[in-house]
Amino acid sequence: MTSARMKVSVLYGVHDVRTEERPVPEPGPDEVLIRVLSVGTCGSDVHYYENGRIGDFVVEQPLVLGHEPSGVVVRTGSAAKRHEAGQRVALEPGVPCSVCEQCKAGRYNLCPRMRFFGTPPIDGAFCEYVVLREDFAHPVPDSLSDDAAGLLEPLSVGVWANRKARTAPGSRVLITGAGPIGLVATQTARAFGASEVVVTDVNPRRLEVARELGATATIDVSKENLADADFDPDVLLECSGVPVAAGQAIRKVGRAGRIVLIGMGGDEIPLPLAHVQNSEIEITGTFRYANTWPTAIALAASGEVDLDRLVTHRFGLEQVEEALTVAAKDDSVIKAVVRPQEARVG
Repeated sequence: MTSARMKVSVLYGVHDVRTEERPVPEPGPDEVLIRVLSVGTCGSDVHYYENGRIGDFVVEQPLVLGHEPSGVVVRTGSAAKRHEAGQRVALEPGVPCSVCEQCKAGRYNLCPRMRFFGTPPIDGAFCEYVVLREDFAHPVPDSLSDDAAGLLEPLSVGVWANRKARTAPGSRVLITGAGPIGLVATQTARAFGASEVVVTDVNPRRLEVARELGATATIDVSKENLADADFDPDVLLECSGVPVAAGQAIRKVGRAGRIVLIGMGGDEIPLPLAHVQNSEIEITGTFRYANTWPTAIALAASGEVDLDRLVTHRFGLEQVEEALTVAAKDDSVIKAVVRPQEARVG
C-alpha cells in the first residue's frame, strides 16, 4: 500500500483545521494497519483547537488530533501475530517504551517516552488509517458498536479512577461533573459495587442522563449548595476540573476518605488543609490509565456500562471542525464522534 493515499484532518494552528491527503502508513514489524471507523472527540482535542497548547504540549507543526478510536485490522506487520485481517479492535492510544522504570513497575501511563495519539508531536486518529503496536489493539466483540469501541478510551479513565479510589461494594461516591468522564465514572462506580453515587453538575440535561445511567441522586449546584446535601461520601471523583467545585467537594469527604482528581481545569485548587489532615483523607491525581482495556471491554460488553448512550452527535472527516465546536453551541452535547470513512454525516 506504499502508493495508497488517505484523507486526514489536520490542525495547523488555532482555529485552523484542514482536510488533506497523505500516504497510508506502513506497519512496522510488530504493528498492525487499522482502518479507523469511529473516533470520539475529547476536551483535550477542543483545547488544542482553541488554544494551540495544553501546558507544555504545544502545537508547533501540523497535528492530527483524535485519541478515542476504533477500527478494523487490514494488514499486519512481519512479526505481528496477535491479529488477522478483519479483526475489529479498540485502540489504546498511548504506546510506552516498555523498558523504563515506570513501565517495568506496571505504571506505563507514567512512561516519560510515551507516544500518545493526538498529543504534540504525535499524530492521532482523525484519519482513514493508522498503525499501532499490535498489543495495544484490543479485540472487541461484535456486540459493541464502532462508536462504543472507540469510547472504551474514556471508559478506561473511569476504570482507572475507580481503581485509584478503591471503589468497592458499599462505597459512597461523590462525582463532580456529569460530562463524558463523569458519566463513565458513574457507571463504573456502580459496576464496582458502590451503594450510593451522587453526581453534581450545572446542566440539568446531563444530570438527567446521570440518573438514567445509575446515579442514585444528582445535585444541580447552580441551584443547591453542595455543603447542605445530606450525603457523606467516602470517595470523591473530581471530574469537573473547576477549582471552586473541587474545593467544595473535598470538604464533603468523610474520615479516611479517598479523593481522585481527574478533571483538568485550573492549575491550582483551594485545599481545606485542616479538613484533609484531621480526617486523614488521601488525595491523588490520575493520569490516563494502565492495563484497563480488558476490564473496560468486559463492562461494556456485559451491558453494565452503556457507551452508546453518550453519543449525541456524529460527523464525517470533513466535519472535524464542527465536531470540535458543537459543544460550545449546543448544551445537549455529551459526546461527538467522527466517522473517518465518511466525508460528511447528515
